[in-house]
Amino acid sequence: MDTGPHPARRGGPAADVLRPDRAAPPVISDRLPTLGASPATLPRGRRLLGEALARPSLPALLGLVVVVAFFGVQAPALLTAGGLASVLDPAALLGIGGVAVALLLIAGQFDLSIGVTAVATSLLTALLIERAGWNTWAALAGSLAAAVVVGLVNGFLVVNTGLPSFLVTLATFLVLQGASQTGVEALAGSARVTGLDGAPGWAVAEQVFASTLHVGEGRFRVSLLWWVALTALASWALWRTRFGNAVFASGGARRAARQLGVPVRRTTLTLFCLTAAAGWLIGTFGLVRLDGVQVGAPGLGTAVDFVVVAVIGGCLLTGGYGSTIGAAIGALVYSVAREGIALAGWNAPWFQVFLGVLLLLALLTNGIVRSRLKAVPRS
Repeated sequence: MDTGPHPARRGGPAADVLRPDRAAPPVISDRLPTLGASPATLPRGRRLLGEALARPSLPALLGLVVVVAFFGVQAPALLTAGGLASVLDPAALLGIGGVAVALLLIAGQFDLSIGVTAVATSLLTALLIERAGWNTWAALAGSLAAAVVVGLVNGFLVVNTGLPSFLVTLATFLVLQGASQTGVEALAGSARVTGLDGAPGWAVAEQVFASTLHVGEGRFRVSLLWWVALTALASWALWRTRFGNAVFASGGARRAARQLGVPVRRTTLTLFCLTAAAGWLIGTFGLVRLDGVQVGAPGLGTAVDFVVVAVIGGCLLTGGYGSTIGAAIGALVYSVAREGIALAGWNAPWFQVFLGVLLLLALLTNGIVRSRLKAVPRS
């Protein structure tokens, strides 16, 4: 018995499927719904521009092109093999730290202790070799373990106390700075530890961390290969693994991510350990190159440089958005500007002016890109 109007007869959903003159049902899409009137179809050129602006690394890439073109005219020596080597060497060290800090910024956290961690761990390695008589690789393993402990302490305090990571890592910076200065003077009698090149395993460490390749007038260091490999690994992990999804979720909507079962605490701890390990690696490069370590009074400038590089590369200070490739490009922009100003014969303070303008432009550009973002960005 027919109890009501059949949809196929009265124009219901089934009728739309059966009649070829009716439009097909809408296809499910992962794009966010549009509220209000439907937007007009954009021309192909503007549509491609909008898709390009959704990439966090694009502003850094455009900035690199502009900076290279500008200083290439002001200082032609920058484009030689020697100039390229002088740019890539500091860019590699800055980029390794910048990539690690970028991952942390995407998760909505800061780490101001990475610079002093580099000094403290290299000092620990030197003291274990020179004072305790350890093998080079055993000392390096011990200092790496100490760096991971620093990262665990930072992460544990952040996730368990709710304190801002900015303040937690600032406190860690002060502790490590004071401990490094007083410790080296008490154990070594001076602020410098040298004479490590005769230690067992040191020759192999030099091949791994300090080998060079001469091309013309340029001397390219192995740290460049480390930088490229770590950037590729970090980019793969960020965009192709569950860990990367957890990083974005932790920075974009931490409370919602916890409710959905995202391991926010574990992800935060891992990221702080990675930044500490990056600091260890940077310190190891300097230690092996110089056959020793000089403990001065490291300021916050180094840590701020890593943050600046990450922001130039497209990371937002609010978290949930950014790119490790962009951070690597940001390190190149930073290094090209610094070396270009030196080769052009400008006064050193101009670099600070240039860097401040560059950072402001990056912040404004990132805000514009963020407002145009309609889907998950790809770098």
